[in-house]
Amino acid sequence: MTRHFHHDRPFRLESGETLDRLEIAYHTYGRINADRSNAVWVCHALTADSDVAGWWPHTVEAGRFLDPERWFVVCANIIGSHYGTTGPLSENRATGKPYYNDFPLVTIRDMARAHSLLADHLGLGRINALVGSSVGGFQALEWIAEEPDRFDRLILIATDAKASPWTIAIDETQRMAILADKTYGEPSPDAGSAGLAAARAIGLLSYRGGSGYNASQKDHARYAPGDEHRACTYQRYQGEKLCRRFNAYSYMSILNSFDTHDIGRGRGGVKAALSRVRTDAIVIGISSDIIFTPAEMKELASVIPGACYEEIDSEFGHDGFLVEHESLNNILYPFMTKPQ
Repeated sequence: MTRHFHHDRPFRLESGETLDRLEIAYHTYGRINADRSNAVWVCHALTADSDVAGWWPHTVEAGRFLDPERWFVVCANIIGSHYGTTGPLSENRATGKPYYNDFPLVTIRDMARAHSLLADHLGLGRINALVGSSVGGFQALEWIAEEPDRFDRLILIATDAKASPWTIAIDETQRMAILADKTYGEPSPDAGSAGLAAARAIGLLSYRGGSGYNASQKDHARYAPGDEHRACTYQRYQGEKLCRRFNAYSYMSILNSFDTHDIGRGRGGVKAALSRVRTDAIVIGISSDIIFTPAEMKELASVIPGACYEEIDSEFGHDGFLVEHESLNNILYPFMTKPQ
């Protein structure tokens, strides 16, 4: 069940703009124990929501690394998203209408500060483990750089300490697709839907890569010239599917937030910021990931004090962290249950 935290005071953003109030949608699983030592915070990726059990298969289950019988698992929907946290479709009190394209720039640092507000509200002064994959890893790194003493464990999966030119280029290509839709900018939740569908299709190419598509989207043996390719119908289906559950304004907002990511900003650079990490840390790469490559994951692990590196062998690219749940659990269950 989705819960809501209402922060009814102005929330100042890193850009200098202010949200007059902040609503945060979140989910919890399991129960906090008597000494409040079993909290695990999961930071979600781009278009996911706070329902970890829904978007991350076979993780919030008995015998898994997010076992709700052992852990009190929390996930908060990020600012700018479509799933209950303040975003472009929220009411702008200054106008009495939704923000739409006037929603201010939100940075990853702003998202981490919102997580901290909710953690305080929930009485979680200490958090046993902070988990982030992809854009969720951006949030986790930003939060632990700001509050290194709040966490006992850090789990980073397919992510990085700073948005690279390559990842920014992927985002810009998706923005171009949305902006090419002439309906984008109209005061409607459905504005830019065709552009959003195209952007999603573009994004999927980078999430799965050639190996993932070649493994899962082969044409049937009965294919004949003139028939639709399975890969083509898959791209259209995925674009249309996202349009049924998301909106172009939120997608643009999060893409823009993605590109602000740099935990070294104002902290003397990435290495100086990462030197603040004083927890047990593990970095997990995916062998075929073309967004955050194994080489980049190894580099990230090398500059986090005491971090270890593990790699999942998968042909499903960046999406391997969603698909390879058995391999992921084989790595993370021992990490989560080892004595500290």
